[in-house]
Amino acid sequence: GRVDHGDAYLDTHQLERARGITIFSKQALLSTEHLDITLVDTPGHVDFSGEAERTMPILDCAVLVISGTDGVQAHTVTLWKLLKVYNIPTFLFINKMDQPDNDAATIMEELKLRLSAECIDFTQAGTEEFYDSVATCSEAALEEFLETDEVSEQTIADMIKRREVFPCFFGSALKLTGVEEFI
Repeated sequence: GRVDHGDAYLDTHQLERARGITIFSKQALLSTEHLDITLVDTPGHVDFSGEAERTMPILDCAVLVISGTDGVQAHTVTLWKLLKVYNIPTFLFINKMDQPDNDAATIMEELKLRLSAECIDFTQAGTEEFYDSVATCSEAALEEFLETDEVSEQTIADMIKRREVFPCFFGSALKLTGVEEFI
């Protein structure tokens, strides 16, 4: 289903369907070839931020969805600070990139400025620019990069877990663009 059609799978409450937004946290079980995932969908609207915060102690990691049209808003910064307090490894999915005038480079600049310099564009994974960006986030990664001209997947995974790197992906959830690459 779709939020804007009032038939989203996890938005089952009458108020959620009427307003087209998530109000109550819900969970869904997903399985991939390599991993079983419990997805906890929380409200993104500032009026229901307490509901989002209540889920943080149980999270292994988080996906912070940011509108490419709206960019980093005050509430995004609040959620970012909470994720830091709870020490939750965080991935960013910048949504609505199918909209005109949304530019990934401009958004990356804003993410680095307003959230963390360690926000890295993972759509460039495997390129020299990508490895160079990752290598600047930790001394160990820099040494590995200087020795091998890359940073291993294991090193990057460890950096994500320690909140030394924040992977950023771009796409359009509505059109499923970039979703498979993110997963």
